[in-house]
Amino acid sequence: MHRTTRIKITELNPHLMCVLCGGYFIDATTIIECLHSFCKMCIVRYLETSKYCPICDVQVHKTKPLLNIRSDKTLQDIVYKLVPGLFKNEMKRRRDFYADHPVDASNGSNEDRGEVADEDKRIITDDEIISLSIEFFDQSGVEDKQSKDQVLQVANKRYLQCPAAMTVMHLRKFLRSKMDIPSAYQVEVMYEDEPLKDYYTLMDIAYIYTWRRNGPLPLKYRVRPNCKKMKVSYAQQEGQNSASRSGPESDSASDKAGSPAGAPSTSSSMPSPGTPAQSPHPQLPHGPNNVNGTPFGSGGSSGGGVNKQRKVTLNGSATSSG
Repeated sequence: MHRTTRIKITELNPHLMCVLCGGYFIDATTIIECLHSFCKMCIVRYLETSKYCPICDVQVHKTKPLLNIRSDKTLQDIVYKLVPGLFKNEMKRRRDFYADHPVDASNGSNEDRGEVADEDKRIITDDEIISLSIEFFDQSGVEDKQSKDQVLQVANKRYLQCPAAMTVMHLRKFLRSKMDIPSAYQVEVMYEDEPLKDYYTLMDIAYIYTWRRNGPLPLKYRVRPNCKKMKVSYAQQEGQNSASRSGPESDSASDKAGSPAGAPSTSSSMPSPGTPAQSPHPQLPHGPNNVNGTPFGSGGSSGGGVNKQRKVTLNGSATSSG
């Protein structure tokens, strides 16, 4: 999500203020040799006694420095738009001045005489109320029939009055709650056919798209399926399908594991011809003795002191030893 960073006007003051008077630019004027800007009245008075820039000391002109200064309308518009109330206060001052000096009122433009309103100059403040119209854009993104019916009911144009500082995100939330748009769909606010960013304010939209106040600010909205939720639901459905497919296989595998055929054999395997037979009594310390190729066990006493008789085969005859 895009993160907006708010900058205080004091951080921009070095770029908006005149070094000669210490105030914000009024009729910003720039020296073409070094591109430093000043108020028009300030730099004209300064160049009457000097031919060098007040900031960098570059020579403006050898004989006529006023020939190398130009009015900077773009910079002045930026100052008016960034500093709240500056344009309105300046126009009032000019109207008051020409009211006291009616002879001089014939010279200059309407702006010079203070006869330009905020609406004509397209200066918008944060607390200003902006009239806007909102209407449905299209229905291509709505798949559900019920949602289509809801959209058709509210497809007519609506008119609102909102503060200029209101963001597109607030307008989206208002539309969703007012028109009962399901959460499975996302709302996009548009200007003509271009989607608007959530962090745009109405003032930003008016400046970006040069709204001239000749009618309500024309906005549109459209409803589209929420892609993220669709992906999640599709993944869950796929997981359930795979689980249902692997269910019988896992059951059969468990059956095989529980069957005697699948269980490991516990009976002793037959030794191979090359492998000597292991003694069934590994706890006996002594191994068998061979006499003429016949196994012979030596007599011994058991742990309880009882002598056991052992059968010994000598040349085919069986004898017992005690």
